[in-house]
Amino acid sequence: MSDLRVLLHAPTADGLARARRNARNLLNARPGAEVLIVANGGAVAAALAEPDDTDARLRLCRNSLKAQGLENPDGIAEVEAAVVTLAELQADGWAYIRA
Repeated sequence: MSDLRVLLHAPTADGLARARRNARNLLNARPGAEVLIVANGGAVAAALAEPDDTDARLRLCRNSLKAQGLENPDGIAEVEAAVVTLAELQADGWAYIRA
């Protein structure tokens, strides 16, 4: 386990693009870091529309999927509620960055 655990929050399509870049840059600089991207709101539709090499680190908010009437055919990992996941991971010591 790495000492560096970073939680990137992507609430918009632009935020998702930034989070994906941030994840790549962080992992290039610190290959052993743990990095997760939590997407909610508009970022969920963007994630489904544009698959990316960072998708293994991506977690989609199930509430956002449901609210927008979206399906997750590629089986990207989901979390029950982004707000809960963000709070729990921060409480567990993850560094939070809003993208």
